[in-house]
Parts: sequence; structure tokens; C-alpha cells
Amino acid sequence: MRTISAVSFLLFLLFSSHSGFADERHATILFDQGHNQRFIIEKKGDLHLSKLAETMMNTGAQVTSTHLPLSDETLKSATALVISGPFKSLQPEEVEAVARFIEKGGRIAVMLHIGPPLVGLLQKLDLDHSNFAIHERANVIDNDINFRVDKLASSPLFSGITQFSVYGCWALDQGRTGIKLAQSSPQAWVDLNGDKVLSAGDSVGEFTVAVSGKYGAGSYVVFGDDAMFQNRFLDENNSKLAANLALWLTGR
Repeated sequence: MRTISAVSFLLFLLFSSHSGFADERHATILFDQGHNQRFIIEKKGDLHLSKLAETMMNTGAQVTSTHLPLSDETLKSATALVISGPFKSLQPEEVEAVARFIEKGGRIAVMLHIGPPLVGLLQKLDLDHSNFAIHERANVIDNDINFRVDKLASSPLFSGITQFSVYGCWALDQGRTGIKLAQSSPQAWVDLNGDKVLSAGDSVGEFTVAVSGKYGAGSYVVFGDDAMFQNRFLDENNSKLAANLALWLTGR
């Protein structure tokens, strides 16, 4: 009986040790940098993402980047993916690989600099974006495309904050199953006729600036702006949002 107990205890220790390694592997955040991203995690300039990466590493996560096309092979060791500010479109096979990644339980954060490179992925998730940036008439920072967002849904992403700031943001459509996470004020507008002033024919109202949802066993969050996480713009609120995002990506 003692022998059996000893063997069982050793097996328990072995299993526990193995589980510990699995937990470490679980927190692996991959940044896509293979789609002509101009703002990257390895550089410390004002418009780059080194502070965002550091915030994520502070959770204990492994943070890395890839310039390779997104595929099952590229994504196999990651449990979370960040696609921020691509200027080059994801190819259809990449969209399918990312969808499989989420479907199997992966988490993904997407930030738009311009919309077209992400159309395929957004459509796969039943999402859409506006063709024009949002202009605000409330909570304006310095000009009307830079503004504070204070209409926030209840979400772990907003723990400890009542607002965050965006710096050139596209409106998002959450589709049939997505959730509106954050919205502009009702006074916001989109310049549909391109005359750069609020005039007849423009759209006025609350616009969604962040959405989240489930896809298979995994989850996604999409922000209509990428500048909000750049080094220059990580003020107290945006820094806290970045920290919350890091925890969300690691499943906490």
C-alpha cells in the first residue's frame, strides 16, 4: 500500500510539474508584424508599441512577434494574437488560419489604423467598420478626431477606469453576435460627404469604438484605433486599459 501511495504521489508531482509548464506556455502573446506594420513592439519611439509589449510581459506572459504569414504553423505555439495597425491586407488563407486559431480557444486583439487591410478578418467575425473616421463634439482633446470615450460597457477590460482616449478612430459594427464595448457621445458625427465640416448628409449619433465577442471556443476584441496603445498615448487611463487587455489576453 505504501509503495502504491509513493508511486501515486510521484505521478501527482510529475503531473503537477507538467501542468505548471503548460500554464507558462498558455501565456504566449504573438504580435503580427508581417503586414507592413509601421508601429512595432521592438522600437521605443513615440508611435511604437514597446510599452504595450512591456505591459504584457509584466503579466508573466511571453511576448513575441512574427513577420511570417499567419498560418496554423505560425500560430501553433501562441494562445493570444495581436494584430495592430496593418497596412497590408491579410490574405484569405491567413484569415482562415486566424479564424481556426480563435475557434480552438485562442484570443485575439485587433486595432485598426486603416480599415481595408482587416476587412476579410472583420467580415469573418461578422463585423464591419466605417469608411470615415469619427468626429466628436464632446470630450474633445485637441481636435475633433482625438477624444475621450466614457460610455463603457461592463467589462474586465475597463476595470479601474471610467474613460480612455482615441486618436483617429473608425466606427465599428458589432454584427449579430458581437457586443458593443465602448461608444462615442450622441453628438459624434462621420463626414460622409467629405467636406470636412458637419453638414447635411453626414451621420450623427453614438458610434461604437470597441467591440468584443466569442467565436467558437475563443474570443476577440476589436478597437477602432491603434494609436491609443502607442507609447505617446499611454496616459494613466490608456495604460490601465493596456494592462487590462494584457490580463484578458492571458485568460485572466
